[in-house]
Amino acid sequence: MIALRAVRVNKMRSILTTLGIVIGIVSVTGMATIVNGIERGFEQDMASLGTDVIYIEKWPWADNSGKWWEYINRPNITADIAKKVEERAHFVQAATAVVGTSGSVSQKNRSISSARIIGASSTFPRVHQVDLSEGYFYSDVDDQSARDVAVIGASIAEELFPFSDPLGKDIRIRGRKFRVIGVLTKKGQGANAAASADLQIRIPFNSFKRQFGVRWRNISVQAKLVRDVALEDAKDEIRGVVRLARRLDATEEDDFELNEQQSLRETIAPIKNAIYMIGIGLTALALLVGGIGVMNIMFVTVKERTREIGIRKAVGARRRTILIQFLIEAVVICMIGGLLGVGLSIPLAALIKIVLPAYLDMFTVFIAFSICVAIGTIFGLAPAWIAAKAPPIEALRYE
Repeated sequence: MIALRAVRVNKMRSILTTLGIVIGIVSVTGMATIVNGIERGFEQDMASLGTDVIYIEKWPWADNSGKWWEYINRPNITADIAKKVEERAHFVQAATAVVGTSGSVSQKNRSISSARIIGASSTFPRVHQVDLSEGYFYSDVDDQSARDVAVIGASIAEELFPFSDPLGKDIRIRGRKFRVIGVLTKKGQGANAAASADLQIRIPFNSFKRQFGVRWRNISVQAKLVRDVALEDAKDEIRGVVRLARRLDATEEDDFELNEQQSLRETIAPIKNAIYMIGIGLTALALLVGGIGVMNIMFVTVKERTREIGIRKAVGARRRTILIQFLIEAVVICMIGGLLGVGLSIPLAALIKIVLPAYLDMFTVFIAFSICVAIGTIFGLAPAWIAAKAPPIEALRYE
């Protein structure tokens, strides 16, 4: 009660002392919010790739060799590779050819200047999970006959059809009319907003080929593996099938890449760790400054109340009691700063989310308050110990 009363009496000093803690806690929660948002977005993007899907492509997803001139001279992947892999590879359940571009999409007086247009074979739902809120995905007949039909993302549907059902309606993709036959379930944006399924339009591969052409585009053949097959065994089999399809001699190197999720994770892991370490360093510095401020003001408080300490000891107060009193005072000051910091972090997280992926969870709030208690205890210990050790007679003489 004495400790709480002292904080209440010196309101202005307590508030000024907490500013350092507020800045530190806002830094901690802000950095944790950004890191958590990036982590969640990354996991969403990784989940969309599939843990059991191998991507046969011209370029590697990650390359540290600097041999880009070798990759650029490789022949492009062709759509027929998908059919050959599906037919000949025993470890492959299904394969699909995928190609993409960007373009304008419009419906009457509404338009989107840059939507992601994906051309995919009708086998796409057998390789990747496709969740539709309404309608259906195009069939093999639609693909083979190159019908102008489209499955649109949730954000595309909301933008072009805010007050009506998009099913059966026509949209124009780069000026060509396509009929909407399905709408994807809203997924939200991951780390890469441009790659979000909500902003994509999927059309049959042959429709894409007729409308936009695929000769100079990078086609991705995506193969879904059968259950419980070893990844390396499947890659070896697919490599053999693709080499045979591309008529490569035994002495020739692969002119294609087999990309998969795990290799991308291993490449990005050092970058993620570097972000975490930088974030920890910056927030630790801010908390150190706040902790020094708490220690400084507690030294002043102990000095001001030396006579009070002497009187308390003279009437029987033990060292432990004095120590706990000043520790409580330091912790309370830090907890006030923590409350203000978390209160500011909630609107801050909302602002960050406009620009970057952000996520503030209860665990982060718990960590913030735990840090407040730790700072109050660590930086308040030295002043409290000095107060506890003060000789009663010398303390009573202090003016």
